[in-house]
Amino acid sequence: MDVKKAGSSLDSLISSFNTRIAELQELVIARNMSPASSTADLSAIDAAVKAMELQVQAIKDRLREEIQAIPKAKKLIDASLRQQRILQNMSAHVSSHVPQRMPMMNFNTTSCFLPEASKQEPDCRSLKPEEPAALPKEKKGRSPPPLRFITSDELDSLSSYMKGRLTLEKVNAAISDMASYAETNAQLISAPKKKLAENVWEKALELRDIATTEAVKGKHFFLEMDIKGPSLKLDNTGKAILTVLRHLGRISETRIGPHRVIILLKPQ
Repeated sequence: MDVKKAGSSLDSLISSFNTRIAELQELVIARNMSPASSTADLSAIDAAVKAMELQVQAIKDRLREEIQAIPKAKKLIDASLRQQRILQNMSAHVSSHVPQRMPMMNFNTTSCFLPEASKQEPDCRSLKPEEPAALPKEKKGRSPPPLRFITSDELDSLSSYMKGRLTLEKVNAAISDMASYAETNAQLISAPKKKLAENVWEKALELRDIATTEAVKGKHFFLEMDIKGPSLKLDNTGKAILTVLRHLGRISETRIGPHRVIILLKPQ
């Protein structure tokens, strides 16, 4: 019995001794580790993670900017298409008034620059004119908004206090904007309900009511609230331009309900 107890005590002592040895070995391993190298590795990992987070955030910001730019791009495309239609209409009208015969003495310098409507040969050897391009057909009952640019003489005829710092380019760019506003309103007035959104349909109904009034009937017009650039804005310059155009007989104004209505006048 004493032998068994002695053997058991010896086994316990050996087990305890082995456990202690294992702990000492772990301490030795931990002591031999280099804290400096471990810190550098952890710092490198942390820096890499932060850099990835910054890249992900930059990508998210870029996507957000692109999404926000989509409506602006659509509006810009619509405005460009309206401007293109106006310019095409101008080109068709102007081409019919361009002289079709060029003097022989100016042949070398000008024959290659005849308008497209005259259909000259590409090598500029023929001066034989052809019929001008036909004017585009407008929808029945509709004509394009009058696009009456002012001349430098008209601008110079204004008094200095009225002219201010206005230039010919600024005023004529504003006239183009006004024609675009009027064309947009004309399209809304004639558009069927199924092609318009609910909020746009409400504006179309309001425009139709205005278009039937005696002061506006049969004329191209836009509202003061339509003035949103790109050239004509409701700032001091824009107000000065409207004053000049009223004085020169390009526009007239009236008030219908809560709206200030600006009418594009045709030449007398």
